[in-house]
Amino acid sequence: MTSWYPWVKALHIVFVASWFAGLFYLPRILVNLVSVPPDSHAERERLLVMGRRLYRFASLLMIPALVLGALLWWGAGFGHHALWLWLKLALVVVAIGYHHACGARLRAFEAFANDRSERWYRVFNEMAVLLFTAIVILVVVKPFSG
Repeated sequence: MTSWYPWVKALHIVFVASWFAGLFYLPRILVNLVSVPPDSHAERERLLVMGRRLYRFASLLMIPALVLGALLWWGAGFGHHALWLWLKLALVVVAIGYHHACGARLRAFEAFANDRSERWYRVFNEMAVLLFTAIVILVVVKPFSG
């Protein structure tokens, strides 16, 4: 591995953790939005503004996290065939989908078209923690590596 690899790895960790911080909080905003009383326009608008800004910021953090992750994979040689890595990459794809699902749910609130319950959002809120935990375990423990 070259001398740039540890720097890229460190930055990748920073951007992934930052991206997931957004994924931890954005669904919480959605939980709060679903419980806003219908006559509380100011509170609803404040939460929508917070959600839009956080989604945009998390999207900007996701891009370098993915690019740096691809650089790490390239730096290690794409031939890495360990099952843990493929499972991790699959979970990254799920995390990207979750990120976009958060944006879709936010847009539903903006359009007054939310069709989900508070309970659904509370369960949805926990998905990012489960994804992050599974990804970290796969990277650190490297199960299935033989």
